[in-house]
Amino acid sequence: MDAYLTPGKLRGLQQIADESGCFCMCAMDHRGSLEKTLCSGDDCYQPMVDFKIDLCTALASYASAVLLDPLYGAAQAVGQGVLPRNTGLLVSVEATGYDGGKTARLTTVLEGWGVEKIKRMGASAVKMLVYFRPDSVATARAQLDTVEKTALECLKFDIPFLVEPVSYALDGETAADYGRRKTDIVVATAEMMTALPIDVLKAEFPADMSLKSDENDLLEACRALDSASAKPWVILSAGADFPVFYRQVELACRAGASGFLGGRAIWQETTTMINREERRRFLETTAIKRLLELKDVVRRLGHPWYQKYGLEPNCLGDVRDGWYKSY
Repeated sequence: MDAYLTPGKLRGLQQIADESGCFCMCAMDHRGSLEKTLCSGDDCYQPMVDFKIDLCTALASYASAVLLDPLYGAAQAVGQGVLPRNTGLLVSVEATGYDGGKTARLTTVLEGWGVEKIKRMGASAVKMLVYFRPDSVATARAQLDTVEKTALECLKFDIPFLVEPVSYALDGETAADYGRRKTDIVVATAEMMTALPIDVLKAEFPADMSLKSDENDLLEACRALDSASAKPWVILSAGADFPVFYRQVELACRAGASGFLGGRAIWQETTTMINREERRRFLETTAIKRLLELKDVVRRLGHPWYQKYGLEPNCLGDVRDGWYKSY
């Protein structure tokens, strides 16, 4: 598709991509799941901040961008000087968890936070996680409305918007039934989400690899996702073990993905390391090695984000005389 990107959107996408126009991004915005592991009683703030600072210190300079949360990571990383000037910053906008029932999950924006503040703090992009089942009609409509409202805010403040839809099993749906439907769910979700004015889709891998392992079948599922997505897309790790995520990134990039936004697959072992020095050693060795291996996959197989927009690297925006008057 041909598209016109406003200067703020364009600049933000340039900041979170590497020199080839691909995304090699590291997620560090985890909250609820990490709090259960790292916190004891009400003593949560400093252990969480220390963990995010350790992640950022070790990994940020190897990533094209990092994703941090406003509670424990984003401003803290900036304030402690551990976010390199050449690394993009994505900041999550949603509250952790969800409202509604377990099988009718609704996303809300974190109270006291929003797109304007993310833009004001100098971040490169906004990210929103939304639980989503395209076949749960009423809930899906409400979630799409939430995404669209946030997308319009991002248009207003001229900042890129990444959306991370995460699927889940519905009432009466077994894990096997859900797994068998995973491709259809992820593909339909991509089509619906990228019809909205978002900029990048952070997609689940479009198959349950415990039920589908044939490489041709997996590649076909990834190609279906690529066809359904009207916007550039990256693959998320969703807590997969590193070897599994490595294979997923490889398949996704072969099919058209522009890279990855991975978190726990890169650093999840550190969540159980009580000794901070042990944690830092793991991050500075194993985690960096993993990130570099993923970057090599993207370098070889990834598709630049601007291709989905029908743009060329030396012609990303047509700027005309007097553009600033109507901006």
